[in-house]
Amino acid sequence: MNVVLFLLSLIDLFFSPKRKDLYFKRRILDEFERNLAYKVNIEVTNRSNHFMSYSLVDGIPQSFHQHFPLKGRIQHGVTSVIEYETKAPVRGEYEITKLYFRYSSVLGLWEKQMTVNLIDTVKVIPDLTETKQFLENAQKYLLFEGNKIRRHQTGIGDFAQIRNYVVGDDPRKINWRQTAKLRQVMTNEYEPEHGKYITILIDCGRMMGSELEKGNRLEKALEAAHLVAAAALENGDYVSVLAFSKDVKVFVPAAKGMAHLQTILHSIYNVTVDSAESNYASVFSFMETMQKKRSLLLLFSDFRTFLYEEHALLYLKRLRQRHLFLMVGIEDSTLQNRANEKPDSVQTTMIKSIAQQQIMFKKKEKTKWERQGLVMIEAKEENLATVAVSHYIDIMNRNLL
Repeated sequence: MNVVLFLLSLIDLFFSPKRKDLYFKRRILDEFERNLAYKVNIEVTNRSNHFMSYSLVDGIPQSFHQHFPLKGRIQHGVTSVIEYETKAPVRGEYEITKLYFRYSSVLGLWEKQMTVNLIDTVKVIPDLTETKQFLENAQKYLLFEGNKIRRHQTGIGDFAQIRNYVVGDDPRKINWRQTAKLRQVMTNEYEPEHGKYITILIDCGRMMGSELEKGNRLEKALEAAHLVAAAALENGDYVSVLAFSKDVKVFVPAAKGMAHLQTILHSIYNVTVDSAESNYASVFSFMETMQKKRSLLLLFSDFRTFLYEEHALLYLKRLRQRHLFLMVGIEDSTLQNRANEKPDSVQTTMIKSIAQQQIMFKKKEKTKWERQGLVMIEAKEENLATVAVSHYIDIMNRNLL
């Protein structure tokens, strides 16, 4: 019986595909947006005369969502497409080099394993969902979030066009020369001035690694910064980006045009949180030498950490003489919840009082900075991008820059 079983297994081995008859190809996108699902296709060509059962594991990074092994059957002489879905929760550049493939013979008495070298590079970039929604319809996006694009001051900005007067238009903008020529009421239309300089500062210090409901503070800041950059470039402004912690990590010089948006994205997509505290004085000193023209300095940072930085206030006072400063941070939801708790016990009462004390300190320091002309805004994590782009549009429409 042992001899018969051994001969049977040899016959089964003879009817299994050879390794040289199997060909593999991976189809995967070059870029993944963080936490969005993407499909990956593996093409397996069986050029032998035998079908097989397989078990497949792709060599994607461990941080990617995985559902392996994938199992199935492939007939002889056909190309089968194996599809699976994955997500990438961590930004960065990854190299996928291996594919592990195990297949069995007709009777399943033999199983062979192959390690296939398939090299692909994937860049995981920030989630651009909000940016795409804004570029499709800016007004609809902002209205959905409870904001709107505000009308600019009358007669301020660049002349855009002459159009027919409609009910609700400002009578002071009526173009009487064209009205007399065409014998119908015509009005001038203005739009905010283009060609302004916007400098986006992204803090990558230790506190920006604080976890939120979805991602951390840096992830939200990158998404909001990309949205503001898209809005500014679409408006014809010059945009530069600077990411920093204790030193300057990335600096993208100012440029205009939507093509510059890709330059910004590929420069900052891989920045990470450092374990060191942010050096605001150093980065403001760097900005003073690099940005000579008047610009809007839009800083994404941790609100509380920034308020404790006394040296930064000295540099900002000097920068304020030339530039317009706006700081946007994420509201501490835990602190707010603690301050709103019902004091049921001595312990909760103490926690509530300390939380309220911290909120009062924050308001006091914020008032001190705003007296120097430095605007500071806190927003909920889900509204950070909307608040940032709304204030940018408001500044442009009011011609403050």
